[in-house]
Amino acid sequence: MGDYVRQMPHQGSQDLARPPSTSSRLHIDIPLLLLLLALTGYGLFVLYSASGQNMGAVVRQGRYFLVAYVIMILGAQVSLQRYMRWAPWLYLIGVATLLAVMFFGVGAKGAQRWLSIGGFRFQPSEIMKLVVPLAVAWYLADRVLPPRLIFVAVSLALVGLPALLILQQPDLGTALLIAASGLFVLFLAGIGWSYIVGAVGLAAASAWPAWQFVLKDYQKQRILTMLDPESDKLGAGWNIIQSKTAIGSGGWDGKGWLKGTQSQLDFLPESHTDFIIAVLAEEHGLRGVLMLMGLYLLILLRGFWIGLRAQTSFGRMMAGSLTLTFFVYIFVNMGMVAGLLPVVGVPLPLVSAGGTSVVTLMAGFGILMAVSTEKPMVAR
Repeated sequence: MGDYVRQMPHQGSQDLARPPSTSSRLHIDIPLLLLLLALTGYGLFVLYSASGQNMGAVVRQGRYFLVAYVIMILGAQVSLQRYMRWAPWLYLIGVATLLAVMFFGVGAKGAQRWLSIGGFRFQPSEIMKLVVPLAVAWYLADRVLPPRLIFVAVSLALVGLPALLILQQPDLGTALLIAASGLFVLFLAGIGWSYIVGAVGLAAASAWPAWQFVLKDYQKQRILTMLDPESDKLGAGWNIIQSKTAIGSGGWDGKGWLKGTQSQLDFLPESHTDFIIAVLAEEHGLRGVLMLMGLYLLILLRGFWIGLRAQTSFGRMMAGSLTLTFFVYIFVNMGMVAGLLPVVGVPLPLVSAGGTSVVTLMAGFGILMAVSTEKPMVAR
């Protein structure tokens, strides 16, 4: 009932017989593909400097991009109906792997987030960034929208279970991203403002109990460091102070490619991963940052356009959720590097070095392309 049927205009048999374009047959959204190619190319350009002119790191990241593009194209070939059929099973498998992490997971740096199977090591929580919105959109797609209270409650349970399991690893940043991706689906399903206001009020009321009983000591330290990085200049506040110094010293034009002092002299930790935009700001200035933000804005607008033109409620909710989650990646990373948000280890999408996040993001864009190239529904 929530879906509508678009009628094709009566243009005669000649238009109906027009063969589909190559991009439609391949299920590729050309504008989105070109924007992604421009963004990943720009990312490799910045990475060469941020990695200390390490061509090996650039080649390795290029291989990750190649694999990610292949996965994106393969994902675009899958119909939305098949994604809907797969959604509940993928969710059950995902929750099972998160439970397996608790008992058989591989730990590193004080966190237990990985599974190792036959020498292959992967992080199940990354997969859930796609599976959770898929499951919520599947659950709501065949129901009257906006959803009733009982359906909202079940949707929140679908979001909350994996988020709580990931929070136990502990991985607060990923848990929040996954929760956001599922909540975006609920928002796009048209829930009333009373629910939204109530959720905001509940979050505000639970802030103090969460600080006392939920957040771990290192998570509290990150928040305190964000508020006053100068309190521990050589310790917890070092990253933020060096990042702000790099951003501020770049000005409008920047110091020039490969001429940044904070990154090239290793004052800025993690310059090739989470703090890579500080390298861009120092060497290419505000002008370079605005170019990057322009690419991000065009990708976001294209994603929203795809969502508006989607043929089904499932497609609309998925396209909107994936696009908004991509925005959250950008917002959290830039806010973190600028010292406006706590450091939570969220990479700058398709620019920071890394493989797992790149593959996950591009798989999401594959679903977005599947929505974009979905065949129009014709009234009979």
